[in-house]
Amino acid sequence: MNRREFLGAMAVAPLAIGTQPASPVRRSFEITTRIELPEEHDAAIAWVPLPLGRPAPYQVDRGHTLGGNAERSRVVRLPGSDTAIAVAEWGHMMPAPIFVVTARVETTNHRVALSPVNGAKRSADLAAYLKPAALIPIGGIVKETADTITRGHRTPLAQARAIYDWIVEHTVRDPEVKGCGLGDIRWMLETKNLRGKCADLNALFVGLSRAAGLPARDLYGLRLAPSTQFPSLGRAGGNVTTAQHCRAEVWIDGKRIDTTPFSNAISIPEGEHKVSLKNPFFVEETRKIVVKRGATETLHVAMVRK
Repeated sequence: MNRREFLGAMAVAPLAIGTQPASPVRRSFEITTRIELPEEHDAAIAWVPLPLGRPAPYQVDRGHTLGGNAERSRVVRLPGSDTAIAVAEWGHMMPAPIFVVTARVETTNHRVALSPVNGAKRSADLAAYLKPAALIPIGGIVKETADTITRGHRTPLAQARAIYDWIVEHTVRDPEVKGCGLGDIRWMLETKNLRGKCADLNALFVGLSRAAGLPARDLYGLRLAPSTQFPSLGRAGGNVTTAQHCRAEVWIDGKRIDTTPFSNAISIPEGEHKVSLKNPFFVEETRKIVVKRGATETLHVAMVRK
């Protein structure tokens, strides 16, 4: 059982439970962002990204309101994209600047069928997602790495899967990285430092995909509610200022192997084993598994806080 299979097991089990509703269940959310700036400067500007404005099968923008005491507030769109940003400006700092943005969205679960491929043609707007960016080049070492990874894979889906698998096997989430990381993929590949956070690892996938001729882009957002499929992608509670992610130590047959997500692939000999997940803030979970030669055993574990 390797890193990818174990992490995948954490999510696949719920797919076999229950039935899908006849129509998608839509949920509505209201997200309020409040910025308060100190009175330490002569002027200030603040910006807040707004929800995705273009039509999408998984999210509908239901509008927003701007509040606070800004001298001037407006919504701008980044050139060549669908990204909308609320901007507030102050020419003085008395009283202390306050900017409040309230956004309303409607979401629904969305799943893309990867097989069979329907043979659809690429639309013209996808060309933007094949271009390089300042921190996501598509030439040099990025192109060389993409060519090596996708060699022998003929279809776009097979190439995308190969890139995804390569990233899962070779990268490590580093909790010491500040914020979400910088996403400087040329530096990551040249230094062979494949440790980072979401902005680093996702940018690496986007860059390698574009270098292989596959349109790809980053999507940034907030985790607003618990996920029914991928616990790490969900968020419980009403405060989404931060979205902590919890990992667990993995023990197999009484020996500590690694901490999820695994930093290296592991294999388990055939036979019966005891797998334990331990975290000081959660109740220990133990499972017995029987591994057969050539087979993959999957586990789904939802740890309970103490």
